Amino acid sequence: MPGGSDKDSISQYYDRRAQEYEDIYMRDDLGRREEMEAISEQMRRTLLDRSVLEIACGTGFWTEKLAPYTGHIVAIDTSFEMLKIARNKPIDPRKVEFKLGDAYALDSILGDFDGGLANFWFSHVPRVWVKKFLLWFHVRLERGSRVFMADNVYVQGMGGKLSVKPGCDDTFKLRTLSDGSKHEVLKNYYTEAELERIFKPMAKDLEIRLGRCFWWVSYEVL
Repeated sequence: MPGGSDKDSISQYYDRRAQEYEDIYMRDDLGRREEMEAISEQMRRTLLDRSVLEIACGTGFWTEKLAPYTGHIVAIDTSFEMLKIARNKPIDPRKVEFKLGDAYALDSILGDFDGGLANFWFSHVPRVWVKKFLLWFHVRLERGSRVFMADNVYVQGMGGKLSVKPGCDDTFKLRTLSDGSKHEVLKNYYTEAELERIFKPMAKDLEIRLGRCFWWVSYEVL
């Protein structure tokens, strides 16, 4: 799995970003808001009445939108500060459990699940680990489970400067937080063809949508 130092740096970045994280969803952009609503609607349809394992729940932004429509959600994240915010949201604790957890060590998460959710996480998975992550994720889900994921489409000038490194297939963003600290964050972007190539071999009824700002996929686990 990805090295411990890389995971630690991501957790530390999101600990520092926690209080301003949801600002990315509040931008005054009609097209962006319409795509977010489309994501919410498809997520709810895909995971209706299911027992859901949510990867990288962050502040619980998407958890809160989904919770009224599911049977139960176990939502994990590696950031203590993100989880603090998530646990303070007005969500019925009988519906949702927020837990400290590692997306690459899902065997430690207790429960049986027939739904999977991973919004705005996939772009942080190193390309070399994408297939393994999906296999590990699917192992924790029952056969016939439904999965929903969403993430960013590359928009030039949005979210920091994009950079590459020699000999590395991943791309990175240099981001400056409100406290002035600068962080280099792994952030990969995908075309529709790339998403189809990744998901099609392990998915049934695959649906892929690309908007101006976001992409989202839903499918049944084979």
